Amino acid sequence: MDTKDEPTAMKAARESSLGTRNIKGLAHPLRIRILGALRIGGPSTASSLASRLGESSGATSYHLRQLEKFGFVIEELDRGSRRERWWRAAQQSTQFDEAALVRDPETRAFGSEFLRLVAGATLERALSWIDSLPSFPGQWAEAGTMSDWGLRLDPAQLRELKAEMEALVGRYPRFDPEEEGKPGTAYVSVQLQLLPRLEA
Repeated sequence: MDTKDEPTAMKAARESSLGTRNIKGLAHPLRIRILGALRIGGPSTASSLASRLGESSGATSYHLRQLEKFGFVIEELDRGSRRERWWRAAQQSTQFDEAALVRDPETRAFGSEFLRLVAGATLERALSWIDSLPSFPGQWAEAGTMSDWGLRLDPAQLRELKAEMEALVGRYPRFDPEEEGKPGTAYVSVQLQLLPRLEA
């Protein structure tokens, strides 16, 4: 779906931007996992999340409240009861400007930790895909890939490549756990890494 024609309020619900004010809210491994579980699995309770993630419901309850405080999750007031609260992700994705690590000392520590946690989650998804491959039907086993290429680029070319790849991914339908998908479709994780290595 092309997002450029959506109302501004709908665009705002698609992504959140991390900065000095809210990045500390995601610089924790369980919060990253909880938010990911809500974005992929849809609304849930603390106890259901605890069961899925192998954590205690006390831990998931605490970290859900922290995520709410920083605006990453919202409570579903029309679902649940006083004893069991339901939570949903407030946005579909999170954006972080990696250049802030250079520009802003306040963001540096939390930003570095956040990126390490994202890298860990990316690795976990890749390993899960590898482990699942033997059980995939033929069409799905042949459709995915884990590839890398070595390029020689200057900063302007790297920014151009990033913009082109983001535009390409943006042409395809976004995953929404609360919408029924078309038959034959599945959740697909697109992991983009553009990692310049500067000589010493």
